[in-house]
Amino acid sequence: MNSRPATGCGRCRDVAALEFSFSMAFQPIYDFSAAEVWGWEALVRGPKGESAFSVLSQVTDENRYAFDQQCRIRAIELAHGLGMPGRLSINILPNAVYEPKACIRATVDAAARVGFPLDRLQFEITEVEQVRADDHLRRIVDEYREMGMSTAVDDFGAGYAGLNLLVRMRPDVLKLDMELIRNIDKDRVRKLIVAHMVSLARELPCTLIAEGVETIDEARCLLDIGIALHQGYLYARPAFEALPEPDAAVLASLAGA
Repeated sequence: MNSRPATGCGRCRDVAALEFSFSMAFQPIYDFSAAEVWGWEALVRGPKGESAFSVLSQVTDENRYAFDQQCRIRAIELAHGLGMPGRLSINILPNAVYEPKACIRATVDAAARVGFPLDRLQFEITEVEQVRADDHLRRIVDEYREMGMSTAVDDFGAGYAGLNLLVRMRPDVLKLDMELIRNIDKDRVRKLIVAHMVSLARELPCTLIAEGVETIDEARCLLDIGIALHQGYLYARPAFEALPEPDAAVLASLAGA
């Protein structure tokens, strides 16, 4: 089986214009072990802050590559303009990456133009997007890692692949799906699964992030299990073209947990 996607890479030479515009919101990922923001996830929004759906509903097979490329560039330019500390985490569409080395060119050029270090870039691959070729994800991960960038599996525990994706991709970061996090303090099965993920991540090794944290009790349970990196509405909602600070009162209530 040929692992290379059928579509050629001639389009990698130029990033085409889109017929719609968009921007980004940012949400912090807080590190309790260091007591600081670890990084920020860039989340697509309409040009005036409209929902992600208003933008993603306009993405087609024909404009998928251009959209993926322009998302990366827009996120990097905004992060630089906002003076973002820590990592910048950008969602990517793996089926829009035809040849990893060629398709990263515009991203690297944008980072170089504004002076954003490549080792602060992380690319999130959403698990629910089914990837065409078995080894395609691994080629993306290996190429990006060689250039100093990291990769993450978003929504881990939902979607097509589960642990098979972890075997094939070998990511640097796993972001645990919010369905695993919701009411984890009250659910023995969720708690058991996540605790085993902590042990697995330690052995691999890779970094775990709990996303979708919404209550103090969920946060305390996650900290007790051993997950120090948290993202969710409990700390801050995504802010349009801005870097929201995690809620100081929430952080204070969890200090020493």
